[in-house]
Amino acid sequence: MTTTFESLKSGDSIEGPKFAVSRESIRLFCDASLDYNPLHLDDDYMKGNFGKTNFGGIIMHGMSNFGLISRMMTDWAYPRGAVHRRLETRWVKPVRPGDTIQPSGIVKSKQATANSRWVLIDVLVRNQVGEQVAAGEAMVEFPVR
Repeated sequence: MTTTFESLKSGDSIEGPKFAVSRESIRLFCDASLDYNPLHLDDDYMKGNFGKTNFGGIIMHGMSNFGLISRMMTDWAYPRGAVHRRLETRWVKPVRPGDTIQPSGIVKSKQATANSRWVLIDVLVRNQVGEQVAAGEAMVEFPVR
């Protein structure tokens, strides 16, 4: 069944693809983003106290969570004639090589205006043991035809 704006209701869920985090995937993101911060590349640097935390090794870029959520939203919205318009996220817990993460979303609310129709979606990313590593909110527009 094709989801339409009219058929959506609060509590409907969206699920994105799982992503296996590796040193290689982190390095590829460094290259794509030009972000070569040692917290993504240098285990020795990360073994000490980084700020007031102790990560114990390299961590994935937080923006990788953002990218996975964006992919999930676009994959969900586009076939339904909708457009992913906004995404706000915050990082909750570090992600390390060897983790497998997966984005998901839950429809929070929807609103029709004179010019369009909007859906607010609570989004999150969990790791392989169900811990939340990122959270936020997305907005999708179902344009009036």
